[in-house]
Amino acid sequence: MSSTPQQPTYIIPPPAGANWKTPVLIGVIALLAAANIFLYVQLDRLKTDNRAEFAKLSTDLNGAIEKMRIDSSEEVQRSKRSVEDLQKRLAQQRRAAELAVGQAKVDAQQKVEQLQQRVSQEQAAQQAAITQVKQTADTATQQISTVSSDLGNTKTQLDQTIANLKHATGELDNHTSLIATNGKELQALRELGERNYSEFTITKSKQATRVGDVMVLLKKADAKHNRFTIAITVDDKTVEKKDRSLNEPIQFYTSKARQPDEIVVNSVSKDKIVGYLATPKVQNSRAGS
Repeated sequence: MSSTPQQPTYIIPPPAGANWKTPVLIGVIALLAAANIFLYVQLDRLKTDNRAEFAKLSTDLNGAIEKMRIDSSEEVQRSKRSVEDLQKRLAQQRRAAELAVGQAKVDAQQKVEQLQQRVSQEQAAQQAAITQVKQTADTATQQISTVSSDLGNTKTQLDQTIANLKHATGELDNHTSLIATNGKELQALRELGERNYSEFTITKSKQATRVGDVMVLLKKADAKHNRFTIAITVDDKTVEKKDRSLNEPIQFYTSKARQPDEIVVNSVSKDKIVGYLATPKVQNSRAGS
């Protein structure tokens, strides 16, 4: 609040005689009056400046407060919108999670049902396989029994056939050989496994026929008397076997074995012979060859 400055008080001294003090006193009084006036003016100016400064500060403060209020309101609105957005997203995630859990439950149930169905199918297939294996085993047992019986019969027949084979003495080593006169007896010789056998059919020709490792040329065939003549070429040497008969072992040596090879003719017809070549299993070179 402003206050009215007090007016300077002038003290009028009592009249006195003219001396030097009077002017001095008047000067002092004038100075005091001037000082009071200067102080009053300065004080009033200071009050005016203070009022303006206060008004300015008050205006700035009110503006700052208003701005803070506006900014705070906007921030509050943004925060509110952010919270609402987060709440919406949370609700969406919760619904999605609930749906996912429900779908997962459905999927799991379907998988369980599929697995149960597969297990049932596998069990059925396994049982069918076990039944099939049992049936196969039973059939195999029956077949083995049959085969064993057949093998027994075959062995008996083979032994009988071998017992009935013709024996002939070789012309080179004086060794008694078993001679096959037909296909059944030749198979029996193969079963013995003592020699290798190569069957042949040779017709009369100017060119020799290869049988195993030898060349055989039919030179003559007498069907009426079951006689024949052949030429055998082995190791670049040719030997003629004249006027031979059926089932006669024709022996000759080769450089591959210690024992002789044998040619046996089982059938003679016009210009044709049928028989086999028997060669040793062991093909070692003969000493001195």
